[in-house]
Amino acid sequence: MELYTYYRSTSSYRVRIALALKGLDYQSLPVNLIAPQGGEHRQPPYLGINPQGRVPALRTDEGELLIQSPAIIEYLEERYPQVPLLSNDLATRAHERGVAAVIGCDVHPLHNVSVLNRLRQSGHDEPQVVEWIGHWVGQGLATVEQLIGDDGYCFGPEPGLADVYLIPQLYAAERFNVSLEAYPRIRRVAALAATHPAFIQAHPANQPDTP
Repeated sequence: MELYTYYRSTSSYRVRIALALKGLDYQSLPVNLIAPQGGEHRQPPYLGINPQGRVPALRTDEGELLIQSPAIIEYLEERYPQVPLLSNDLATRAHERGVAAVIGCDVHPLHNVSVLNRLRQSGHDEPQVVEWIGHWVGQGLATVEQLIGDDGYCFGPEPGLADVYLIPQLYAAERFNVSLEAYPRIRRVAALAATHPAFIQAHPANQPDTP
């Protein structure tokens, strides 16, 4: 498999964690989102791969080109069911997907670089942009804190889909100086993930395109 990725992209980070948890080999193909010419994701070669011009994109072993991290992770879960990311219990699966959706649908899109650049272009200064980020990330994490369990990872002793989404969001929170002090459950999960080989392997600091 080939993964078009960017070290700091939280959606790419999700897919890297899922691949690592499942023990799947892949070739990392970095796409520089901040290249001097305006970003490789906006250039014809990459637009020919993903017309939306975003990462990640995954080329499967069968040659299919997949985009959007939720669709890619769902594909991986169904194609490689060993080391499952979802519980066998239907209600728990729904809770896991709910946490993933809070982060992937309600939090991450509001601090995506395209949204932040639009705010800046609309006349918002940097303190206002930072306040925007802090508001939405903090609101999302406060929700997640109430949804996850009291022991282990988000929903049990082994990491799963909710953790795949949560840990990259915590990386973004750290980047934007959003405090985790009010979220003891989330801090517990973060501490566990910090020692897990799959999360270490997928971390932005350990990618081939990390500056």
